[in-house]
Amino acid sequence: MATASSPRSIGPQPPHEAERAGTILNLAAIHASLVEIQANFPSINENLRSRRDRMDDRVVANMMAGYGFIDRLLARNVELFSFGNLRFFLELNAIVLCGRDEGVRVEAARHLTATEKHFYDEEDGGIRDVMEWYSLHAGESAWQRAAGVYVRMLSEPQLFLEGNHRTGALVMSYILARAGHPPFVLTAQNAKAYFDPSTLITGKKKTSIAMHFHKG
Repeated sequence: MATASSPRSIGPQPPHEAERAGTILNLAAIHASLVEIQANFPSINENLRSRRDRMDDRVVANMMAGYGFIDRLLARNVELFSFGNLRFFLELNAIVLCGRDEGVRVEAARHLTATEKHFYDEEDGGIRDVMEWYSLHAGESAWQRAAGVYVRMLSEPQLFLEGNHRTGALVMSYILARAGHPPFVLTAQNAKAYFDPSTLITGKKKTSIAMHFHKG
């Protein structure tokens, strides 16, 4: 799994400065990486196994809002994989789809409500599946846990109705950074190694032989 930009610790800052700069993650470096891949995305897309939607300014802005949210969870030492904090998974998904704009969220209210029902109620997947997998693999390395959670999120039935790849990248970043590693950040160098396996995972059933292999 490729990474970019190391976690860092800096002194206390005014709230607006902390949100822009990041107290744990180097948000400026993450933004620079996303802007670079955005500029190169047409040529990257041509070499992918399956073409991806274009990476427009809204996608970059929403991903940066997501990394900012992860940064705040890390700074506050919030345990994402706690049953009392499951709403933060939903918030991450809402951010990558809608950003922080309340008007956009009002327009997407029906979709967000359907996503929440799927998230909690899906019998063959849903958040219960992710939490059980994470608990069973708690003793493994952060790299293995991050990759495993990502696979569980993308495999069928997927954790969210939409935005699983982007939300999964943020969740991986949380797991890695909480363990003191650089977060996962998409770059021009790692894009194909990220997108092509993700395409193969999508559509695989969690109960299939291939998924048993991914469980480790």
